[in-house]
Amino acid sequence: MIEPSHLSAKLPHIAVVGAGAMGSIYAGMFAEAGYQTSVVDIWEEHISAIGEKGLRLEGASGDRVISTIKAVNKVAELDPADLYVIATKAGGVAAAAAGIAEFMQTSSLVLTIQNGLGAGERISQYMPTDNVLLGVAEGFGASIKGPGHIHHNAMRQIRIGEMNGGMTDRLRWVEDVWQKAGFAVKAFDDIHQLVWEKFICNVMCSAPATAFECTIGELFNDVDRREVALGCMLEAYQVGCAKGINFSFNDAVEYGSKFAATMPNANPSMRLDHLNGKRSEIDAINGMVTVLGHEFGIDTPYNNAMVAVVRAREAKF
Repeated sequence: MIEPSHLSAKLPHIAVVGAGAMGSIYAGMFAEAGYQTSVVDIWEEHISAIGEKGLRLEGASGDRVISTIKAVNKVAELDPADLYVIATKAGGVAAAAAGIAEFMQTSSLVLTIQNGLGAGERISQYMPTDNVLLGVAEGFGASIKGPGHIHHNAMRQIRIGEMNGGMTDRLRWVEDVWQKAGFAVKAFDDIHQLVWEKFICNVMCSAPATAFECTIGELFNDVDRREVALGCMLEAYQVGCAKGINFSFNDAVEYGSKFAATMPNANPSMRLDHLNGKRSEIDAINGMVTVLGHEFGIDTPYNNAMVAVVRAREAKF
């Protein structure tokens, strides 16, 4: 395990791979903190706009243009970074990891922040996971207004941790780097608990709100829809318990219902993808419940049905 003690005396070079709404917010605030900051994305218009005019960020942290970000299409166009942040959709993690693996140094750290499960396993196909950290982001409400223009409604918290658990100096270093850039970030010694507690809420809201074409509030205000949403969540919770996840609560229905009550007007990112005619992260969210359910011998009828509906719609995109 490489500790980042050699990095403490200098400002880090951070490369954000995946310059969507969330990745762009990360990069913008890193650059404002004075870090050497780069973004990598295949969206040519967005990359060109950032390179030529700067990145416009508006919303919770103010409205401004940040012009110190290096924007490129490939990791190969960058010098090795101290910290790579993978901020792609779940389906882009493998390609991002493959690009990073070819050019990272032995001391480079990789932090992956996605919805759903399986990011660490996808990364492990291309590099050892000794230097890989996991992250969970909540409450940003980020959206793309256009090339080079990002909006975010709030900035609640980012939680990070070692893939294999425990508290390390390098994890504390990453926490400090993010905090100094203005993020509410906290390091945890059991990140898998946090990943799963967000995951079961994503399962509860994502495919059901997409299938029923409604907001989270509309999902829970209808008795039949609420039953489906909670059914999906309880299947995920049961799978997590079988996997040995140490949930911080015993009443999953109460936990999920409280989560939903905090954002009645929100649309899950899966539904937003469908509204934009894009394929979603169904395989990493509700689809992962069906995969793990089969592995542990747990029936997952609610998630099976929701996955079938979402995939059928996406087949027409």
